[in-house]
Amino acid sequence: MDWLLSLPIIDGPIPWIVYGLASAIVVALLIRRPTRRWLLAAGLGILAGVVVALAVYVVADATEAFGAALPLPVLWWSIACFAGVGLCIASFWGARAWRKVVAGLGILIIPLAGVLGVNSFYGINPTVGSLIGVLASDPIALPAPTASDGPPAQPLYETWKPPKDMPAKGEVGTVTIPATVSGFTARDAGIYLPPAALVKDAPALPVVIFMMGHPGNPDPTAIAAALDDYAAKNNGLAPIAVVPDQLGPAQNDPACADSKMYGNAETYVTTDVADWVAKNLNVIQDRRWWVIGGYSNGGGCAITFGAQYPEKWRNIIDVSGEPFPGSEDPQNVTNQIYGGSASAFEASKPVDILTQHPGAYGGMTAAFTAGADDPSYIKAAQEVSRAAKAAGMTVDVETIPGAGHTGEALTKGLAITIGVMYPVLGLSAK
Repeated sequence: MDWLLSLPIIDGPIPWIVYGLASAIVVALLIRRPTRRWLLAAGLGILAGVVVALAVYVVADATEAFGAALPLPVLWWSIACFAGVGLCIASFWGARAWRKVVAGLGILIIPLAGVLGVNSFYGINPTVGSLIGVLASDPIALPAPTASDGPPAQPLYETWKPPKDMPAKGEVGTVTIPATVSGFTARDAGIYLPPAALVKDAPALPVVIFMMGHPGNPDPTAIAAALDDYAAKNNGLAPIAVVPDQLGPAQNDPACADSKMYGNAETYVTTDVADWVAKNLNVIQDRRWWVIGGYSNGGGCAITFGAQYPEKWRNIIDVSGEPFPGSEDPQNVTNQIYGGSASAFEASKPVDILTQHPGAYGGMTAAFTAGADDPSYIKAAQEVSRAAKAAGMTVDVETIPGAGHTGEALTKGLAITIGVMYPVLGLSAK
């Protein structure tokens, strides 16, 4: 089963095979003797599909049912998909048996092509498993931690000499992180080990604990690709990355908090995950070399946890992060997570936490990004970064031209924020 979950659906041949099959089905159904009855049925079926697609798009866009306004490519894929299904349904009338079989297959394959097309546009789910929220189990061997707990005497880039047998790229896999303290039900975490971690006598490295969005899963693909790019330019040096599950298998939004409703998501990440990393990975124990980060929902969690627990990590990455956990549905979060207490909900917001603890964040670095075509998240990055700077953090804020909330917002956001962290973590001169 894991082989199926690991199949790539953005890169590789699978999307093109599905697109080809869908196109072939449409062509086969259209090649038919053009009787008035058939032309009328086909035209009505296609028109009905277009109308349904437009209606779904307009309603979803107006209500922000998916957390943000939908871009136009989603509309074009929706129109093509629903129009194709409409053609398939119309093709059942007065058709031979083989044509009905083809039409039936089209009702299955054309929507699949639409899903893959929209997914490729967003660029968030690279495999079958990530698309359906199930990360393929891929246990990875972990190098033993070193005995030294102290920080390096000099930046690693000045002292590290890569051995000749060091691999060109890092390794990606999964690990089970027990919910020892929190009791939170979490899926396996993703993990990335850079090339420098895979050699004999490997140095203790910095670490990034990075959370993905909602809905989503703890897939390390995006951050692993970004770190591999930097490692290739820096003698194999990169942070070890751990991608824990802050949502749970049902992919609810616990709002980065502990609650009776969804379990102790906050304690899971800030205690169970952090303790497991310190005990099981070859990382520098001094928290100056630790990063808490995330994308979208995970970005909101990252700045919140960074503000709440500056002693646990001294660096923050916030890629297109929410302005505060629960921002997509404040009233439900207030009721379900905070027992209806508006004051408790307000106090959980990172801007409020930062304001209440001035002077606690000296020496911390925070990097924020948002897509230039994602105005609500640009506003969030600006507001939260201003509060972080006012509280004493060193702050970098950048917008990504041409990016919305997905795709390049994630990939380029990671490239920018990791670039900010490299000299801070002693992995490069600048």
